[in-house]
Amino acid sequence: MTILLISLVILLFFGVPIAYAIGMSSLLYFALYQPDLMQILPQRMFFGFNSYTLIALPLFILMGFLMNESGITARLLNFCMMFVGRLRGGLGLVNVGASMIFGGISGSSTSDTASIGSILIPEMEKRGYAKQFSAGITVASSTMGMIIPPSIPIVLYAIVAEESVGQLFLGGLIPGVLIGLFQFVITMVLAKKRGYPKEDVHPPVKEIVKETFVSSYVLLMPVLIVGVVVFGVATPTESSAIAVLYAAIIGFVFTRKLKWPALRESVRQTVLVSSKIMIIIALSQLYIYVLTLEKLPEDLTNFLASLDLGPTGFMLIFAAIVLVFGTFIDVSPAILLLTPIFLPAARDLGVSPVQFGVVLVSGLAVGACTPPVGNCLNVCSAISRMGIGAIFVGALPFLAGNVIVMVLCILFPDLVLWLPELQMGN
Repeated sequence: MTILLISLVILLFFGVPIAYAIGMSSLLYFALYQPDLMQILPQRMFFGFNSYTLIALPLFILMGFLMNESGITARLLNFCMMFVGRLRGGLGLVNVGASMIFGGISGSSTSDTASIGSILIPEMEKRGYAKQFSAGITVASSTMGMIIPPSIPIVLYAIVAEESVGQLFLGGLIPGVLIGLFQFVITMVLAKKRGYPKEDVHPPVKEIVKETFVSSYVLLMPVLIVGVVVFGVATPTESSAIAVLYAAIIGFVFTRKLKWPALRESVRQTVLVSSKIMIIIALSQLYIYVLTLEKLPEDLTNFLASLDLGPTGFMLIFAAIVLVFGTFIDVSPAILLLTPIFLPAARDLGVSPVQFGVVLVSGLAVGACTPPVGNCLNVCSAISRMGIGAIFVGALPFLAGNVIVMVLCILFPDLVLWLPELQMGN
């Protein structure tokens, strides 16, 4: 294990991509200590992505790209503006509200950052908002895309942990909404303190009803995707295929902004992103196989049992590890590395795998906005032309809301488990 971990750290330090760093450190272990097992490693790698459920990942990714090309961002912003624009710091509140809805559509924080940030950051700057505030709130609010269903990281965790995607979708719903509410409050407090403007928006009831009706095909999309899985109408894989078809219909028929060249580019981007994830999954199987051979999860379970931490103490320590780990490792490899190590210990302590998964993804969502790796920071930096350090400082007050919700999910597990248990009871 020492060889495995040290070689992994050294490779990452020299800039080797995480997938290849995991694979090379694992191969070094087998070459030195288990050379007789080298012949079965290709089978282990193939086993990693030989999963029907895994087909949902590229399909959900494609759905996100199609929704981006369909021009729904402006409609969501207009919809949110009607309800919160008149309040102090209205554009900041619109930013959070749009991210809450868009996150439930795209399932991707980086898509959220790119789509909403490219429109709202320049507009907020024109209206007198500090650029650091505008970029920070955009990055922090995008974290809801990883928690509010449908969520690509939650689908990945469900595959690794062999848990129900529908149960995990329901488990992430309340925490995701809570993060949005905390960010609403933080935005209003900062807006009042700094004197940010209100927007002159006072639409009549008739216009609100009309805009809601016009936007209904977008607003109903998360309900459709999650509902068919939760109620057993379709499997997660079938749901993702339905989502792609629905996104294409919206783009070609309703908004009419999705064109064939954009469709081809979306497919190309989906192949590239999915390939990276699949390579990570395949090579991480070697890493997981090493952990199994060395009985690290069992030893960790026994060690934690000897400390008598209890489920709450264990989850608080785990949350701290996730927050630190997420600053250096991207979301997908972090899920693949941390789940097989800590989930067995969590199960033995009586922690629900659904609660474990939501806490894990919530912590990694914060990591996506934390230097030096943070993908959302890098996307926002390209849009705003600010350094990632300055953006991170602007995002800190809002990320505090994420951490508070994360701790609440540990102290009060029903925040995560109430909806899944309610659905199972029915």
